[in-house]
Parts: sequence; structure tokens; C-alpha cells
Amino acid sequence: MFGKINGMFLQGLEGKHVLVEADVSDGLPGYSFVGVLASEVKEAQDRVRTAIRNLHLTLPPKKVTINLSPADIRKEGTGFDVPIAVAILCAYGLVIPGITENAVFIGELGLDGKVKGVPGILALTDWAKNSGYQKIFLPKDNIYEAAMIDGIELVSIGNLNELFDMLQGKKQVDHWQRNTLDKEFELNQYDVDFAEVNGQLVLRRAAEVAASGNHNLLMIGPPGSGKTMIAKRMPTILPRLKLEESIAISKVYSINNLLNQTEPLICRRPFRAPHYSVTAQALTGGGVRPKPGEISLATGGILFIDEICEAHRESLQGLRTPLEERVIQIARVHGTYTYPADFLLVAATNPCPCGHFPDAKCTCSPGQVRRYLSKISRPLLDRIDICVEAIPVTYEEITRTSENETSEQIRARVEACRAIQDERFKSTKIRCNSEMSSKQVKEHCHINKEESLFMKEVFREMQLSARMYDKILKIARTTADMEGRVQVEHKDLCEAISYVRVREQYWGQ
Repeated sequence: MFGKINGMFLQGLEGKHVLVEADVSDGLPGYSFVGVLASEVKEAQDRVRTAIRNLHLTLPPKKVTINLSPADIRKEGTGFDVPIAVAILCAYGLVIPGITENAVFIGELGLDGKVKGVPGILALTDWAKNSGYQKIFLPKDNIYEAAMIDGIELVSIGNLNELFDMLQGKKQVDHWQRNTLDKEFELNQYDVDFAEVNGQLVLRRAAEVAASGNHNLLMIGPPGSGKTMIAKRMPTILPRLKLEESIAISKVYSINNLLNQTEPLICRRPFRAPHYSVTAQALTGGGVRPKPGEISLATGGILFIDEICEAHRESLQGLRTPLEERVIQIARVHGTYTYPADFLLVAATNPCPCGHFPDAKCTCSPGQVRRYLSKISRPLLDRIDICVEAIPVTYEEITRTSENETSEQIRARVEACRAIQDERFKSTKIRCNSEMSSKQVKEHCHINKEESLFMKEVFREMQLSARMYDKILKIARTTADMEGRVQVEHKDLCEAISYVRVREQYWGQ
């Protein structure tokens, strides 16, 4: 006899359909698995056989052949246990015909028949819905996460015995009611606020410009000057997170098994701050079974690298392509995995090993300062638009009692600026000023004759490259948008140039 069941697995963020076929025939009793299978899929035969035996079923000893089609795609993960078990039961004629049509099954089996959760269920549920399936049988542990996707019926299964009763008609197939969720998820609730930051008006301004135009930001200054404090609050001034965007971000976290019943959805913009000793693989993603790294987990939010000059050069080099492409591709022999990398890079560093250059308290030699700063490569620096200097906070600023601007007030201005850019680029694939090409810079960053002469002098004096010239105009376009002006003015250019001069001061051209 023959049975077939729909299964699925993830390759990157993309779901793949797998038809699990089971054939029961005469011959030497045993299980035979065919197809290109990872080790955990091959081991499913022992888990499935033991779990079925613990159903207290007496199955005739037969030769059971399991085929996972298409055979030329490598199948990974433990989510095939349940569809394999159901396919075998179908092949033995123990399942009501038609009950598994337009349904997809997923789940890992314990030896006692318990159905265990699997990572990536949010992305898989969304793929199943978009593929036209009407129903998905999935582990009870994953139900809250899957319930974030509307438009597909969910059937929660706790163990194989419960599932077997449903498939035999002994128990009603209970569809999960999404209105039974006992928690309303509120987006954009943060524990920190810009109102808590005293002083550092230059850093606050640079952070707002960076958020308004999606410009990468590098802060340089002595320890304790507020660089990390500013960085941690930058997600609070980014445009409000929408539900669709929240689900897209949550898919990445689901693959890494970072969601749970308490928080099955990412409700605020991510802030990822890996230690500067992070490896290149942990930052970009990868592994034997590739998973998203820190740059993918920061998608939609902030990737903060503190003490960037202490980081491994190999790790920093891995940022270059994702900063340009906004995606990262991990190539393996059996396929290419694509993950999002649409993040805002915020970095901080001391100006020297002791942290006090160019103050008189600095104990470092010019050579030590130069070697320390040179750990950030020129290609990476070229991808950072705004470089700003953090100065020590004064006593008067620390003890001031007047109220500071809140994150909500700043975010309102950022959203208004982003709305201007949305309108400007609505017919293109880009969204923000930082993503403009040279052609778009010429189209949208008009300057008058007087400002053009000014920029000509600056270009010669600072020996700017064409890339840095465009970068200045992009930042100036953003500061003009922040005030709702169509024309880029002299003060916009001066502010943009000031961010480049800081870089020239420490790194040269």
C-alpha cells in the first residue's frame, strides 16, 4: 500500500515543499529512507518507529520505503518526523481517506510520541499560507508563534496518539482559534528614552540625522562620553514598527529559535550589540546548517558595534557587502541561503588605546594612535556616512534639571522626514537618501551657483573623492528634508561637511 503527506522545511527564509511518500510491501521487514537527506532526517526512522510502537499499534512486519521528494534537494531538520509517521500510517490504511488533503504536517517526535516544537515555524506557516494550503498540523509548542500568521487553519498536536485519533476520526480536528490569544501585543514599547540623555547636543543631532536618512553612524570619543547611551536609544527614534514589518523581522528570529509563547512576535525595532570579539561567522551567519547571524537579526533596527577598533578585522570586512546589498548570501554545496541584512550600522570607538587622544591626558604615541585607528579599513569607513566626535559631558550638563526632548518628539520629526523620502522615491526600489546612486544624487540634490562654488573650494581643500562628495550631498539632502525644504542650502552643506571633517581629523582622506 501507498501513502503520501505534505511536509516542508526552510532553506534560508524560503520554504520548500517536500512530498513524503511511504510504501508498504512484502519483503524483509525494516525501514528504508531515500532522497538526499541530512543526518537528522535519516535518524528519523528510529524516532518514528519507536513513537509508532508506543501507540500500542500492532503493525504487520513489512518492508517500509520512505521517499522524500524532490530527491535532488537536500532535506534538513527534524520537522519531517510527523509527516513521515503519518505517511506510514496512511500506507498501512489506518487514516481516513481525504483528511490529509490540502494540509501540511510538521513536527519532531520524541520516543514516547510527544510532538516537539521546531525552529522557523513563523516563516514556514507564512510560506504554507502563500502556497495555498488550507491547514497546517503543527506542534503545540509552536502554536502561539504560528498564530501570528492569519489566513490558514492551525491544528495543534501535543503527541502522536492525539494526532492518530484525529486522523482516524475518533477525535474532532480542533482548529486553533486565534481570538484565544491571551495577550495583545503592543508595538514600539521601549524601556529607554532620549529624554534620559543630558548634554551631548551634537551626538543627539547626529543620531537624528542618521535615523532620518538611514545613514550609518560612527561616534568617536573618550570613555563615558555617552556614545553607548545614545546608541541604545536610537531604535526609539526610528519610524514606528508596523505589524507587517514586525512579522518579517520575527521570521529571522524564529529560524534561530529566539521566539517563545511569552513573546512570539518582535514588538520593537531590534538592537543587536555583539561583543567586539564576535567572530565573522557569528556576525554574518553560517555554520554546517546555515543560520542568520547578528547582521540579519538586526534587520529593521540597529547593529551596534562598540569599541569597533578592537574588533577582528575579518569580522568587520564581512560587513562591507551587506551594507551595500542589504542582503547576505551564504553559499553551500547543496544550495545558497539568503537572509536579510537591512540594518542601520552604529559604531563607537575610543580615539586611541587609552581613550583620551588628543587631550593632554593621552599617554599614547602617534604610532599607537595610528595603528589603533587603522583597524577600521578604508572600504568600511567609506560605507559610514556620519562620523561625529563625542566630548566629555560637563558637570552642569549632568546635573541639569530641565526636561530633554523625548524619543517620541524626535521620532515624529524622523517619520515626517521619511515620508518626504517615501514620496520622492516611490517609483524606485530605494527608500532613503543614503541609498541614492550618483545619478539620483544629481537629480535630487540640487545646489545653487553660490553653493556650487563653495563645494568646489571644499573639494579641492579636503581633496575629496567622488564618493565622499556624493556622501556630503546625501547628508545635506537629509538635513534639508528634516526642515521640509526642497532646496539644499549652505547650512546643510556645512553640517554635512562637519561630519566628514571629523573623519579627516582622525583617519585622513
